[in-house]
Amino acid sequence: MTVAAVVVAGGRGVRFGGPKQFLPFNGTTVAAHAVSSARIVADVVVLVVPENYQGSGEGADLVVAGGDSRSASVRAGLAATGLADIVVVHDAARPMASAELFLRVVAAVRDGADAAIPGLPLTDTVKRVADGVAVGTLNRDELVAVQTPQAFRRDALVAAHAAGEDATDDAALVERAGGRVAVVPGERDNIKLTEPDDAQRLRRLRGGSMRIGHGYDVHKVSDDESRELWLGLVHLPGAAGLVGHSDADVATHALCDALLGAANLGDLGRHFPDSDPAYKGASSGVLLAAVIEKLALLGLRPTSADVTIIAERPKLAPHMPAMSKALTAALGCVVSVKATTAEGLGAIGRHEGISATAVVLVEEYS
Repeated sequence: MTVAAVVVAGGRGVRFGGPKQFLPFNGTTVAAHAVSSARIVADVVVLVVPENYQGSGEGADLVVAGGDSRSASVRAGLAATGLADIVVVHDAARPMASAELFLRVVAAVRDGADAAIPGLPLTDTVKRVADGVAVGTLNRDELVAVQTPQAFRRDALVAAHAAGEDATDDAALVERAGGRVAVVPGERDNIKLTEPDDAQRLRRLRGGSMRIGHGYDVHKVSDDESRELWLGLVHLPGAAGLVGHSDADVATHALCDALLGAANLGDLGRHFPDSDPAYKGASSGVLLAAVIEKLALLGLRPTSADVTIIAERPKLAPHMPAMSKALTAALGCVVSVKATTAEGLGAIGRHEGISATAVVLVEEYS
């Protein structure tokens, strides 16, 4: 049986104070994590977004605009899922749902249920209240707190939505239509971002993940005597410069690539192409600052870095403390700078170019 997923990210986040589903989280966004989780079971993932959405799709196969209500948004996503046998509906604001939870709800539908929902037993006493006064106590043994992902037979979900009614979850519509809704065990950590404090709880659950990035760059030695040599944001007077669209600072370029790699943002050329005249002759300090800002938007910051420059000449030992100081000031963390030669081997050994490698450690922060 084929499976499609609808990840609902069309809400405005009124209680949260903004669109919580697009908050930075673990190197991407909350919604991107929900999309990635849905892909565990789905052949096609449709992301439903607000009308003013300007993102890149969060990794979904299709992106559609939502409606005025959650149910309307689900219907918009459902229309884009094709003819899958099973449709999974998941809230983008729940990035911690496990693979096992997705598999459980899909398995219950494959076993014959019209729908399957995760439910958590209630641990608190539940009261019915009217005008601020308790008027009854409910039997909590008969109650569960419901989560997503929820799985449905496609025909059952289409029929349930046919009347265009609204509900707080799609299973309620299937219930009204007389469908059989199975309940599988939910997960305590599968929290939904609703209030501002939920973001802190989410990051605590995630554990502040660390990421490693590696970068490499090489530039040819220039025949142009007017080219200056910059390495690690430091000018080396009297040395032959390097060929490049910007200032050709290989050490800083390698560091930029390592930072981008740690954040899964591609390489330096993607963000600052050598075909763009805006970066002609640009200082690598400007590029590095822009890269750091890109990481900050994802809730990431560097915690340590190590740069190695490979060059036959000039002698770099006298300049390495200044490079370390300049790069450390730019990153806000300690940057180690080392240098070595190629022992006369290859193009670098013949002083036809200078290369550099960098390794960084990046952490997620609140």
